[in-house]
Formats: sequence, structure tokens, C-alpha cells
Amino acid sequence: MKVILTEDVTALGAVGTVVEVARGYARNFLIPQGKALEATAGNLARVESLRVKQAQVQDLEQQAAMSLASRLEGVTLTIPQRVGEGERLYGSVTAAMIAEALATRGFAVDRKQLELPGAIKRLGVYEITVRLGSAVKAQIKVEVIPENV
Repeated sequence: MKVILTEDVTALGAVGTVVEVARGYARNFLIPQGKALEATAGNLARVESLRVKQAQVQDLEQQAAMSLASRLEGVTLTIPQRVGEGERLYGSVTAAMIAEALATRGFAVDRKQLELPGAIKRLGVYEITVRLGSAVKAQIKVEVIPENV
């Protein structure tokens, strides 16, 4: 029996793939679980239209990520922190702090999108990578300076 996969199924294929499977496997497992649809002309047309819509949405998201990346390139954030002996910070600069500083500058970036080079526990300038999409990344600089007490 031919079915169209609506989810990625291990050993069968990816979403939108038409595969030949045993009738019992399709009727008892794949179709009731919502992992596949019977390969009729109507279902094929519906899956194709969904694929086109998904491609358009992905293109829009990619364009939005690229425009944000171009705006983020070259941004330098200055984060004042309390400092102890040897220019060591009390605590550390976290991804949440950097995301908050970006938000105050008008950039909507989640802390999970930031790739820190490790714990930032000293004064200095750090290169931070911001992951905005599957293949879109931007580099920002974070300058950690002593806080005026």
C-alpha cells in the first residue's frame, strides 16, 4: 500500500515522501498514529500545497534572519560589572544579561541563540556568535568594563 509520510519515520523516510509499506503496517500503525496518509490524488495535492507553503514560510524566516544579522554585525555592547582583585568579576556575564542588553538596543534575541566562548569572568572584549537561523549567524562584541561604584 502506498502512503504519504506526514512525519519523519525511521527506516521509511522524511515528511512528504511517498513509500510502499505493508497494508497492515499502514492501517494499524502509520495512519492511526497520524504518521502517514493514504496516497490518493487528493492527499498528494494537499501535501504538495503544504510543502509549497512551508517553503514560502521558510524563505520569509530566512530573509528576516538575514536582515537581523546584517543589523547585528558590528554591534558592540558595553556591560559594566563589579570587579575584584586581578580584574576578576563578582559572578559572571551570562547570556541572559547579553540578551537583555540587546533588547534595550532594539534587538529581539533569545538567550538560547547566543554562543558564549565560555564563562565570562574577566574584564575585556569578547566575540559572541548569535545563531539566527539554520545557516545564519552574526558576530557581536561584548565589552566588559568595571562598574563605577
